[in-house]
Amino acid sequence: MEQPTVGILHPGSMGAAVGACAATNAAAVVWCAAGRSSASAARAAQFGLTAMATLSELLERSDIVLSLCPPAAAEDLARDVARHGFAGVYVEANAISPERAQRIAALLEPDATVVDGGVVGSPPVGSKTPTLYLSGAVAATGRIEALFAGTAVRTAVLGTEIGKASALKLAYASFQKTSRVLVALAVGMAREHGVDQELIEVASRRTDSYLSEPEYIAKTAARAWRWGPELEEAADALAAAGLPTEMLRAAAATLARWNDAKDAGELTLTDALDRLAQP
Repeated sequence: MEQPTVGILHPGSMGAAVGACAATNAAAVVWCAAGRSSASAARAAQFGLTAMATLSELLERSDIVLSLCPPAAAEDLARDVARHGFAGVYVEANAISPERAQRIAALLEPDATVVDGGVVGSPPVGSKTPTLYLSGAVAATGRIEALFAGTAVRTAVLGTEIGKASALKLAYASFQKTSRVLVALAVGMAREHGVDQELIEVASRRTDSYLSEPEYIAKTAARAWRWGPELEEAADALAAAGLPTEMLRAAAATLARWNDAKDAGELTLTDALDRLAQP
């Protein structure tokens, strides 16, 4: 089989690094420069991606499109792609609910073949090896497995049902991201009473406790603009399953207090906790 051309929508920290891995088994990896920031352009150049002037040009060239964008933009982006009649493999790899993944599949099919995807782990830079979970038609998921064979992006196929990969991603995110929020609240409360070091000492006796990693709070703050919408999506998935959503909605509301930390540079633990305490 000939090597495919792969389109990346869009080259954020995850998308650009995943695109660079795809380049190992692709003829080319392209991205759309229209409306993107200088930071996106610099990131794409750093990872060796080829710029296309318009979305139409990207779709005309691409055999496979990988959608990696903020959750709130996923459906609108899919609509834009659908308007162009894209007929290749569309990998919906955003942190969205299974129901939204199914709606996106309905938007793009039958012209395109949609693969549901979910990335678990950090961007594949250095020694990081995230896993891209996939669900969808066997032939299409097989093409994505081949695309990332021998790269830092591992793949795992969960079956043929659209929504399975999204469900796994959000189930994991529900615990992993909410637990980080709880760490921030616990350390913030303890700091108010001057017992934060004692709290960390207690938690450090458990090697599996996030409370023993308070330095991660600053990283949580810097990622809050992405994590909050992910937890809202996860809450939608809980609601669809008849389960309580209050915990995740509350965690998303807590993360929203850090939304302005996105471009704040290197935050310290103190900076992050001070921001959290502001109404």
